[in-house]
Amino acid sequence: MDATRLVSLTLDNLDDMPRPCRACVFWELDPVAGERPVDAADRELEKEAWVSATLLEWGSCGTLLYSGEDAVGYVLYAPPAFVPRSLSFPTSPIGADALQLVTARVVPEARAQGLGRRLVQAAARNLRRRGYRALEAFGDARESEPSCLLPAEFLLRVGFKTIRPHHRWPRLRLDLRATSVLSDEVEEAVDQLLEMLSPEPSLRPA
Repeated sequence: MDATRLVSLTLDNLDDMPRPCRACVFWELDPVAGERPVDAADRELEKEAWVSATLLEWGSCGTLLYSGEDAVGYVLYAPPAFVPRSLSFPTSPIGADALQLVTARVVPEARAQGLGRRLVQAAARNLRRRGYRALEAFGDARESEPSCLLPAEFLLRVGFKTIRPHHRWPRLRLDLRATSVLSDEVEEAVDQLLEMLSPEPSLRPA
């Protein structure tokens, strides 16, 4: 795999988000609205509207991970007030002092290389710098194919602890003050090195 680099999610690079996630609005809509029959193009517009509103009202809400010119993974995070679906879970609500790790995904061909852990570390580092105390997520305790929920087992492996057990949807928490992510200085140096090693993305035709 080519050298990888992390890039903040913006409206300019939203279309680089791996499919089918670009058109997925599971978290961005409440359960009722999410069940309405809507085609993929409309869901992409819903996703864009959510990212736009979150960027304007709160700030950076995600990171894309590139290998060469292709995004091979991403992570989304936001205050729970921006994530309508979160209130539908039996282990809700997200803690008052925490943000929600909404979801993350690495494309199948890039898995088993530690990229999921790197994405979570990038989110933790970003939020710690912004003064936040904790990150919480609803995990999927079932052994199933990747979905809009992160596997609880994965969350435990990257440092989360279970705070609300459940047979299907436990809620887990990562203390950003005690997390074992690399120091800011080391992470910045790694990011800069990776950028130097990564080829510049070619301009796409209009």
